[in-house]
Amino acid sequence: MVSVAILGAAGGIGQPLSLLMKLNTKVTKLNLYDIVNVPGVAADISHVATNAQVTSYLGATQLDEAVTGIDLAIIPAGVPRKPGMTRDDLFKINAGIVKTLVESIASNSPRAMIAIISNPVNSTVPIAAEVLKAKEVFDPKRLFGVTTLDVVRASRFVRDIRSDIDATTLRVPVIGGHSGNTIVPLLSMASTPLEFDSKAVEELTHRIQFGGDEVVKAKDGAGSATLSMAYAGARFADSLIRAMSGETVVEPTFIALAADPEGAKQIRDLGAGDLDFFAVPVELGKEGVRRIVPLPAENITEFERNAISVAAGALSTNISTGVNFAKSA
Repeated sequence: MVSVAILGAAGGIGQPLSLLMKLNTKVTKLNLYDIVNVPGVAADISHVATNAQVTSYLGATQLDEAVTGIDLAIIPAGVPRKPGMTRDDLFKINAGIVKTLVESIASNSPRAMIAIISNPVNSTVPIAAEVLKAKEVFDPKRLFGVTTLDVVRASRFVRDIRSDIDATTLRVPVIGGHSGNTIVPLLSMASTPLEFDSKAVEELTHRIQFGGDEVVKAKDGAGSATLSMAYAGARFADSLIRAMSGETVVEPTFIALAADPEGAKQIRDLGAGDLDFFAVPVELGKEGVRRIVPLPAENITEFERNAISVAAGALSTNISTGVNFAKSA
């Protein structure tokens, strides 16, 4: 039995994510929270013939109730990216939203797993960590930034070049962060050898890093990646739920490296340095992060090492922005 709350359930990501979580047979209770329109979303989804009980919670006065007694909180709340906006532009709006939501989780379900989708993830996850520290309930093993969209894009975009590869089974480790050049797909470590030349690797890496821009441009002002993000969020949530049930599951995710200080040594040596947060392949377990999975570092290319260095430089600023916001707000 798993109780899940989706915070921002009436939004562009929240609605399809809520539907996908209703279809997850491991979910027995589904709390849908938003500041507008959520009663209709919940009523609609509640008719889907699975066993999960769906309840809507509308507005700030019902937030505490929405997150009481939950096992997992998924946070897609916030405004979408529009043409010309960077993830940093989103920060001013979404930072305050995430802070408020995590404060409520900390007070009402301090042992819940928290999966943050709200952008910019590179900064909103550090904000969440600072909120949890202030409430004295921070457990680095239970806080996750959802970077799964970068992982599924990597698999799908490889398939666009190599039609003989099955995108549903291909796994490409994607490390670093969740925006632009902080996203580092390790194509040299793909589960199927790819054997691309350097030009193809550079072009594919750039497409994975900036795949979100394709969607923003195609939607022409009507939003950003919502359906693919909902799919990626549901996949990560399912991996986490399966791990909570005792399965061994590995997913790349943006975490506090304090979750596994020993396991973090490799990525620090590869270029993460003294950063507090980094996306790495993680073995999930009943308590969240079981361990950071070692990378086959002997396969890493010079291009990938350089990309890690660039990512680390940008992440340092992103992380500090989030921490400073949380401490000053």
